[in-house]
Amino acid sequence: MTTTHADSAHPAHSSDSPKRIAVFGAGGRVGRAVVAEAVARGHLVTAVVRDPAKYPGLGSDAVTVVRGDATDAASVAAAATGHDAAVNASVRLDVPSEEYFVSAAEALTGGLKAAGVGRLVVLGIATTLETAPGVRIMDAPEFPEQYRVFSQGHVAEFATLGAAGPELDWLMVVPPLDLDAQGPRTGRYRTAVGTVLDGPGHIAHPDLALAVLDEIDEPAHSRVQLAVAD
Repeated sequence: MTTTHADSAHPAHSSDSPKRIAVFGAGGRVGRAVVAEAVARGHLVTAVVRDPAKYPGLGSDAVTVVRGDATDAASVAAAATGHDAAVNASVRLDVPSEEYFVSAAEALTGGLKAAGVGRLVVLGIATTLETAPGVRIMDAPEFPEQYRVFSQGHVAEFATLGAAGPELDWLMVVPPLDLDAQGPRTGRYRTAVGTVLDGPGHIAHPDLALAVLDEIDEPAHSRVQLAVAD
């Protein structure tokens, strides 16, 4: 079932009771959009990056930049202790996809449990969504093998998250293939659980961030792939 969301349906969290949110991979385009949306809602953000020196403009009164590694449980716990939720928008293209995403899922589930953080939202990839029952985009015979290998990393990540205990309320938010880094914020988006959404398959980074923060402020989905598009 497709559901449509808009700002009026999901009002921003009140700035007089801000959440503390740890964003892993905060230096990337999606990570920055998530940080910006969180700050706009009055939240306090810990921006976790591998090398803070590379992101001199990321910090602010509401954003603390720290060094951290999403694939190391001790690092995750150190960065996330005292926070209400975490987001993982990190990726490594110099590490095999399955190795990276499974390591991150294991470290995040273990580290967040140790830190006492109960909500995790991770970013997935559209090629893992179903076009028909049991058939994913990546399963098409003509699908390029190198992209299938990368997509398999997210499949393995999802399976690893699925093995997490009940103390972690996790969600994988999955943007469409056309993820627009330059598009404006419209304040609306559609969702479906596990399946490709009908239509053009497009979303701008600010609207993807809107969906992520809605699922932190007012969690409506758990332990599934949530496809989002405009």
